Amino acid sequence: MKMNPIVREVSNLVIPPILLFALYVQFHGDFGPGGGFQAGVIFAAAIILHTLVYGLESTQKLFNPMVMRFFVSLGLLIYIGVGVVCMFKGGLFLDYNVLTESHGAHNVHGQELGILLVELGVGITVAAVMITIFYSLCSRRVRGKAE
Repeated sequence: MKMNPIVREVSNLVIPPILLFALYVQFHGDFGPGGGFQAGVIFAAAIILHTLVYGLESTQKLFNPMVMRFFVSLGLLIYIGVGVVCMFKGGLFLDYNVLTESHGAHNVHGQELGILLVELGVGITVAAVMITIFYSLCSRRVRGKAE
């Protein structure tokens, strides 16, 4: 695909809006349909499109496989970290009401903060896992052809 200028230019036009839409889905997910999982998949789809057009080596320079493995752990730590902070503040695991100072039955700010952080962790993890799986499948196919 690298040699096809039409595909390359169209992908250059399409990838940035896909990434922007992934951010929209990520941060709008607590108000409507969407959230971390959907945003992570959309983000990974843009990276996979980049790989199909520019090749695995080029994409791995931008999104290093070791960095992707780090982001898998980071997203999981964010998710678990929110739950542990809730427990240290006297609530249950992922009891968002204790995250802010006002402890009412309608603690909207604690709920918003908790959902935002948890969905961010999910989005980071899903995107990194999808990209890592894709890298593994591509590497396996390349090694299989070489043998």
